[in-house]
Amino acid sequence: MAESKRDYYEVLGVSKDADEATIKKAYRTLAKKYHPDMNPGDKEAEKKFKEASEAYAVLSDAEKRRQYDQFGHAAFEGGAGGAGGFGGFDFSGADFSDIFGDIFGDLFGGGGARRGRSNGPMKGANIRKSIRITFEEAVFGCEKELDLVLKDPCSSCHGTGAKPGTSPETCPKCGGKGQVVYTSQSFFGTVQNVQTCPNCNGSGKIIKEKCPDCAGTGYTSSRKKIQVKIPAGIDNGQSVRIREKGEPGINGGPRGDLLVEVNVSRHPIFQRQDVHIFSTVPISFAVAALGGDIRIKTVDGDVLYNVKPGTKTDTKVRLKGKGVPSLRNSQVRGDHYVTLVIQTPEKLSPEAKEALRKFDALTGNTLHQTDDDDRNDKGDKKKKKGFMEKMKEAFEE
Repeated sequence: MAESKRDYYEVLGVSKDADEATIKKAYRTLAKKYHPDMNPGDKEAEKKFKEASEAYAVLSDAEKRRQYDQFGHAAFEGGAGGAGGFGGFDFSGADFSDIFGDIFGDLFGGGGARRGRSNGPMKGANIRKSIRITFEEAVFGCEKELDLVLKDPCSSCHGTGAKPGTSPETCPKCGGKGQVVYTSQSFFGTVQNVQTCPNCNGSGKIIKEKCPDCAGTGYTSSRKKIQVKIPAGIDNGQSVRIREKGEPGINGGPRGDLLVEVNVSRHPIFQRQDVHIFSTVPISFAVAALGGDIRIKTVDGDVLYNVKPGTKTDTKVRLKGKGVPSLRNSQVRGDHYVTLVIQTPEKLSPEAKEALRKFDALTGNTLHQTDDDDRNDKGDKKKKKGFMEKMKEAFEE
């Protein structure tokens, strides 16, 4: 009954003033989603597919759409201007061929009418290789040599694949088009499915006498050395593209590209984040307390840095312009950030221990206990801690 049907515009999800292209696009989306071949055994999907097809059959036909806009569903149920009931609904006015050619091409790999001629010039496939470089090579750039096996047009047949003195012939199955059209009947009428010609594999030509040097492929392989320029500032996982060093093109198309993925080895000292470098440098307690010059390793070599008196552990310093060059502008470099960590001595000579006790006393702290004192005061938990003990605890936190 008419009351049980949804509005056709609502079914397709379009407005009442939608143009023909919008209606066709909306139906194509729904047809792909609910097509029975994509939802085998799903009765609900089949129902929605038929509902969308009925809506498209009406709204894609100018006269039927005019009747529907005037009389609604009654226009096709024997009412005013009716064209017969739903049981005998007439789909002949709607053009489903191009839509289902696209859909079936997408579903089964035929490509549909949108693919165009497959025997036209096509760019060759890209080749992917990877290389490993050091941290410093990534920072400053370098050149590497790749040893590759590449294809080139056969010098005997000049890339045709045919025996010298002969030529490829037009494929009799597709007439040189590289595609064949299969026609089938469906509930909606005649459906055309365009597929690559299986006889010539889409080239449009067949070779009766193959070139003995390339076995009819049109190409020969040889080992070549390719120089790869790695730009300064490249990061791990990024690639360098070398134009037209990939596979040869098809039917006169350009060669593909060579894509070289760069893997950067880890550095024992430096870590990288974008264009900045990070490292940790140990300093002695004396330098931290009194200040002084230290040597810091950078990618440019060692640099002198003056530590300020009273520097605390985990203090971060910035070495401007000692980072990684920008890929966009090699003249612009990031910074090197250094974390200063005070190093606690693990083994001390008796003289060093005595000197530290004197230092502890001079700075107003309680003298560090001797071994005898430690045994005598073992149970005294309120006794003040010595300098070395406090230093040890500070670094364990």
